[in-house]
Amino acid sequence: MKREKDVTDISTPAVTREDLFEMMLSPRRTAVLRAGIELRVFDGLAGGPLEAEDLAERLGIHPRGMRVLLAALAAIGLLDVESGRYRLAPGAGEVLVTSNPGYFGSAMRLASSDYEWQALGRLADAVRHGGTVLEQHAETPEYPYWEDFAALPTGNTSRVAGTLADLLREWAAERPSLNVLDTACGHGYYGYTLAARYPQARVWDVDWPNVLDISVRHAERMGVRDRVELIPGDMFSAELGGPYDLTMITNVLHHFSEERATEMLTKLARVTKADGKVAVVAITTDDQPPAQDPIPHLFSVLMLAWTHEGESHSMEAYRRMFAAAGLTAPQVHSLPGVPLRILLADRA
Repeated sequence: MKREKDVTDISTPAVTREDLFEMMLSPRRTAVLRAGIELRVFDGLAGGPLEAEDLAERLGIHPRGMRVLLAALAAIGLLDVESGRYRLAPGAGEVLVTSNPGYFGSAMRLASSDYEWQALGRLADAVRHGGTVLEQHAETPEYPYWEDFAALPTGNTSRVAGTLADLLREWAAERPSLNVLDTACGHGYYGYTLAARYPQARVWDVDWPNVLDISVRHAERMGVRDRVELIPGDMFSAELGGPYDLTMITNVLHHFSEERATEMLTKLARVTKADGKVAVVAITTDDQPPAQDPIPHLFSVLMLAWTHEGESHSMEAYRRMFAAAGLTAPQVHSLPGVPLRILLADRA
């Protein structure tokens, strides 16, 4: 007789009350870290250990508030305390002191922004509705969040932009001109990194006017403003010009359904030269169980709460999109420790 599988024979550990309690503490930990970054606590301790009262005086903060916050920062492992004096935990200065090149606070400010907290606070309603229930959300024209996104690129942004420029090195070096369309450019780092690397490159930025006002500051700082043109407006309806050697859309397609994303890719393919390329940067899912690759699935939760139909699309879905848009199957490139993937394709 065939033996039925024991339903208790599973690889996932049993869920405990302790597990749930740890999850429930996560918002408090995030709030403590956010407050520490906002109040420059880590900068204040960069010079060495201080008592709470001394740091409060240095930063112009109420002593009681500082005492409670410092103890909480120590409780979550970001500070050490000895004899009433607080100091940065090992490694904390490298990622939490603003003057250090590895500073990661900008990413934290984006990930814990009021915009995202407001959306996630209505998650149950979004689940019932099948999409955002907010009046203002990630698809709202000239949404102020995208100004913060443009103003606060993270260390990962530079890494991914540099990797894309590296991947295109041989192809770009053979071209006498390199006209680049950066669609929904945000901070503009992807196009500006290419312009800084390749002197023949010119960049056309597409985004809302309030975002482009910030993008061009990065172009000026990177020394490429004279090779950047602006196309203000909605990427779906704006006249994109062209044709371009390279068209890009980064950190955007997961805000839309597969059908809507395909529509945008098709529009980009039409303004790409016959021997040109299309680049996409996105958070994607693959064949791994969600527990082994949680970030894309948690990101989909944000998209559910913050957009009408967005989610982290699977690589299978992206292959369908690229084919429907008249593009070759994308080459997929990943960076260790970075949830974003670079998808590169040619005109079919």
